[in-house]
Amino acid sequence: MGTTTKKELALLVSEETGCKKNLASEMVDTVFEAMRESLMKAERIEIRGFGVFQVKETRPKPAARNPRTGQVIYVPARRKTHFRPGKLLKEELHRPADQHLETEQSPLPTQDAGGSTGFAPEN
Repeated sequence: MGTTTKKELALLVSEETGCKKNLASEMVDTVFEAMRESLMKAERIEIRGFGVFQVKETRPKPAARNPRTGQVIYVPARRKTHFRPGKLLKEELHRPADQHLETEQSPLPTQDAGGSTGFAPEN
């Protein structure tokens, strides 16, 4: 297992769409900036076939304890991000590890001339 960076995502977009790397990088940056702005406004982001990002409020904890000093402290309520995987992603993640074989197919959907993607519709 490794980490996929934003730069690597942009490279995948560039390879899949045939556009220049700089343009693909700008597109990826724009998508993430739009997502960041939506989450800052506490808006829910739903990406069919992938999952849902949303902001949730935590409850205040008036009697938390510092484990090092033992001092009782107040922890105020705050916002946190939460991701819930979609049906297709969840099914793929729950498959046994031995079924996850490397394929030559790209992880990104391809779009045909009719405008449909390589993903099957979600039921």
